[in-house]
Amino acid sequence: MQLMRFTDYSLRVLLYLAINDSRRSTLHEIAGFYPISIEHLRKVVHELSRSGYITTYQGKGGGMELAKPPAAIKVGEVIKHFEGHQSFIDCDSISCRLAPACTLKSVLQIGQRALYDKLNEYSIADLVETKPGMIRLLVNEV
Repeated sequence: MQLMRFTDYSLRVLLYLAINDSRRSTLHEIAGFYPISIEHLRKVVHELSRSGYITTYQGKGGGMELAKPPAAIKVGEVIKHFEGHQSFIDCDSISCRLAPACTLKSVLQIGQRALYDKLNEYSIADLVETKPGMIRLLVNEV
């Protein structure tokens, strides 16, 4: 399984905001830091805001910040939100001779739940706290 770029960028924005939590960050600042297309990042930020992960502010002094503490943002939840709730395999869309006796779908569903459960053991805070190298790279003093 490989994460979609949209999900990857969402996690990057959350990490950036977690490290730079003493101030609001701007779309242009984050787009320049990674570098990511501003238009693509705008869509990512819009969805992060719509889903309650970040708060955005317009106008002078505007920007964005995390809507909740980094410890409350679970990695698995973010990935599941952006990747969707689709199964690893879609047995219903094809005609398969094995369907009446196959257990592959249920095994993959168990694995998928286990993957998200394991990822939810980690928060955005876990990814940035006490990681001096990460902090040095992500701190963008404007």
